[in-house]
Amino acid sequence: MNIVVDTHTHTVASGHAYSTLTENASAASRHGLSLLCTTDHAPKMPGAPHYWYFNNQKILPRFLEGVGIIRGVEANICNEDGEIDLPLSSDPLLDWVIGSFHEPIFHPSDEASHTKALISAIESGRIDALGHLGNPNYPFDIERVLSCAKHNDVAIEINNTSLIGNSRKGSEERCDRIVEVGAKVGVLFTTGSDAHFYDQIGQLQLAVALLEKYNVREERVITSSTQQFLHFLTLRGKPRIAEFDSLY
Repeated sequence: MNIVVDTHTHTVASGHAYSTLTENASAASRHGLSLLCTTDHAPKMPGAPHYWYFNNQKILPRFLEGVGIIRGVEANICNEDGEIDLPLSSDPLLDWVIGSFHEPIFHPSDEASHTKALISAIESGRIDALGHLGNPNYPFDIERVLSCAKHNDVAIEINNTSLIGNSRKGSEERCDRIVEVGAKVGVLFTTGSDAHFYDQIGQLQLAVALLEKYNVREERVITSSTQQFLHFLTLRGKPRIAEFDSLY
């Protein structure tokens, strides 16, 4: 399976990552990626920037080092109502919004609470993908959440860092189950390195291997071509990005 987009990456702005956007873009170019989503942590995460940082991504060039830049965020799912930690004014200024659980913001609770929060976040219409769902601290009803994601055209991220085993320990088994169920339900998958240093950009081998294990077709993986990814954004109601006309 060929992957041309890394949809989950961090820069120094996240507070605990170590590379600049230009360094990340250069690494993406070396790995043959066509598009790079820059998705720093949203404001409630300790060390994260103010929401102005995300709203001001409009000043970024659409291409760096020959790689198309997708302006995004990894937002925090804050409560059972599915609220995220950005104002509504940010939404039209962002191309790509991941919604994730992080322990400092949403303290782990029980399966019912996590399931309600995820479904509420999906149904809010504000997130395009759910990030690193394999975290064993957040059990949830996999079939209910993935069915809801399919119905609402929200992508399910397969997070390569979760599969390495040095972050969110114990995620591998749950990630496996998520892909198994997702393949049956027919969700759309996305692939993210969750890079916090430039040499992790485009490192997606474990995510790809897991998708291939369950025979997930490339047309269900939105990062397998620029056309699929950009058309997914329009499916989500995002405006067409004129600078990427040749990539649609």
